[in-house]
Amino acid sequence: MSHTGTPTTTLPDPEVRPKAKHRHFTAEYKKRILDEADACATSTQRGALVRREGLYSSHLHKWRQQRAQGILDGLAPKKRGVKSDPLALENARLRRENQRLEQQLARAEMIIEVQKKISLLLGVPTEPSLPSELK
Repeated sequence: MSHTGTPTTTLPDPEVRPKAKHRHFTAEYKKRILDEADACATSTQRGALVRREGLYSSHLHKWRQQRAQGILDGLAPKKRGVKSDPLALENARLRRENQRLEQQLARAEMIIEVQKKISLLLGVPTEPSLPSELK
């Protein structure tokens, strides 16, 4: 009740709460927590560890599975998205290089043609450089 004697109603907080973000743990952190959990003698101690760190027991279970696959390799976060094919990457790189070299060759041939025409205009004799030009 307010000081005037009328009942007061509390309005809900209009502030929009930020969306929770997924937590990402480093491989070193996971290894440290697993070592601590393995050192715990009782489940009560493990429960205290999990509460202290703000984790769930499912984290420990999943991290143990990852550790079984490979020490730090299994604990490292996995890359998301489409996996790139190394052959496709190499193929694309070679195609780009081929296109660049073809453009460079076309430019060089055009420069040679211009030089030939200039030498004809100036009356400077040209020496054939290729056997096909000897005919």
